[in-house]
Amino acid sequence: MRKDVRILLVGEPKVGKTSLIMSLVSEEFPEVVPYRAEEITIPADVTPERVPTHIVDYSEAEQTDEQLFQEISKANVICIVYSVNNKKSIEKVTSHWIPLITENTDKDSRVPLILVGNKSDLVEHSSMETILPVMNQYSEIETCVECSAKNLKNISELFYYAQKAVLHPTGPLYCPEKKDMKPLCVKALTRIFKVSDLDNDGILNDNELNFFQRTCFNTPLAPQALEDVKNVVRKNVNDGVCDNGLTLKGFLFLHTLFIQRGRHETTWTVLRRFGYDDDLELHQDYLFPLLKIPPDCTTELNHNAYLFLQRVFDKHDQDRDCALSPEELKDLFDVFPYMPWGPDVNNTVCTNDQGWITYQGYLSQWTLTTYLDVQRCLEYLGYLGYSIIAEQDSQAAGITATRDKKIDLQKKQTQRSVFRCNIFGDVASGKSGFLQAFLGRNLMRQKLIREEHRSYYAISTTYVYGQEKYLLLHEVFPDVDYLSDTDLACDIVCLVYDASNPFSFDYCAKVFKQYFMDSKTPCMMIATKSDLPEVKQLYACSPLEFCRKHKMPPPQSFTCNTAAAPSKDIYTKLTTMAMYPHVSQADLKSSTFWLRASVGATVFAVLGFAMYRVLLKPR
Repeated sequence: MRKDVRILLVGEPKVGKTSLIMSLVSEEFPEVVPYRAEEITIPADVTPERVPTHIVDYSEAEQTDEQLFQEISKANVICIVYSVNNKKSIEKVTSHWIPLITENTDKDSRVPLILVGNKSDLVEHSSMETILPVMNQYSEIETCVECSAKNLKNISELFYYAQKAVLHPTGPLYCPEKKDMKPLCVKALTRIFKVSDLDNDGILNDNELNFFQRTCFNTPLAPQALEDVKNVVRKNVNDGVCDNGLTLKGFLFLHTLFIQRGRHETTWTVLRRFGYDDDLELHQDYLFPLLKIPPDCTTELNHNAYLFLQRVFDKHDQDRDCALSPEELKDLFDVFPYMPWGPDVNNTVCTNDQGWITYQGYLSQWTLTTYLDVQRCLEYLGYLGYSIIAEQDSQAAGITATRDKKIDLQKKQTQRSVFRCNIFGDVASGKSGFLQAFLGRNLMRQKLIREEHRSYYAISTTYVYGQEKYLLLHEVFPDVDYLSDTDLACDIVCLVYDASNPFSFDYCAKVFKQYFMDSKTPCMMIATKSDLPEVKQLYACSPLEFCRKHKMPPPQSFTCNTAAAPSKDIYTKLTTMAMYPHVSQADLKSSTFWLRASVGATVFAVLGFAMYRVLLKPR
């Protein structure tokens, strides 16, 4: 909501603009009235909406046209004052003042107008009959108030309506001609309904309505009040109430009713609570809350954020198969202004046999987004209503900035859950196959992936010493002379060469010598396509000798040309090296070290899936 409100009073001379301001401030009619009142600021604590309000007067005798135009451009709301006993001043509203204001305001940001009929104490009739056609002609006119500066009639109401026209404008919400809410308002309220429908059954039950009421207005609805609301909907809308809960149709009807009865502040309170600005767009401060990430730190989701995302998955996994079908995924992202996940995501995370993103794959993709682009993650959590449903100040409460890697190295331990492995290798060395094998896809399944849906990332979980960790693989474009800082920044380097191609190793040796020989980042050499006959590499020394010389583990044989899913052992080794970069070469060569690291991986993987099955709430 706005931090302050600026009200400008304009109108013909002698209609009582200055008297209205002075009567408001002194609570009595002034005997002596100056040409123009000085700008007055009413403090927040004495205004109904708790917002500081500046009231600005205009005098033709004291101000130039240029000064008037400047004041019009600065005003949040303009009161056009006329005298109810002066026909000429009424005519000037449409012949002079409204056109003048229109010319001096931005077409895209319409300034609300209030028509003010002063000196009602001098006549017995109302000017409303004359003014109503004017109100119908100009949609920017919010309301009309008849008042009297002399007997203080409707003075405070006038300024309350002016303030309300700025803070709770009707224009963005409602179309008077159609007597219905505008499309943008319907779209925003539909998203709010879907976010608030916690079990995704298309109905807001009593618990969901009470949570919604408490979230927006800090107070639950009494049972009788709740029933009264539903009865109003029942009487006016077919299908507005179903199974004793409020449907989307009923929810939208209620807000239309609030607006039609002049209670649009109720709808605005709801819209603003769910992050909308005055143009009914999600506010940038809501989507991108302040989040400070120190240098050399990475970003991860914390426990509360994972719990929230699990609930979102559960809400949309209608058939309880622990995977999201294309329809279920579309339904999940229905509260977004666009589809955030493209077909490449299905080749970045684990899917089931039908190619649908599994529960594990879903959490993996969120982990990837948080790690690579935390601002985008904040935006996505904002669309899902994280701060509201999880009852947090903002989405930033769901993000953890990890400790500086240098401190991890000094202390020889880390609390991080996500480790990045950058994959380097020449063209056709088997990098993409290595990524897809991590997701359980053998060569046969990989051949079904369309080139335009290919991904240069793969992320899944591994288990090291019984702890679940995420390993994020990134395939780096094979141009050895143009590697960016991002290409080099990782927890472990994977150098991939084709064991059946005599020229393949040369690239790996070049990359290592140029970029990683003097770095503290651990490196591992992978000999891919081990199902094919191995050939001698045309390099000064063999890959094994190269690894010994540079104190690296020996090259690891790998193939994804298997009948079943490829082995995951190599990925556990990579994660372990990323977690313990200080581990000595002797330990890395020891089979007992790797056995200790990988023990329980299968047990934990099965247990994790079984626990999710147990935790699923029966519908």
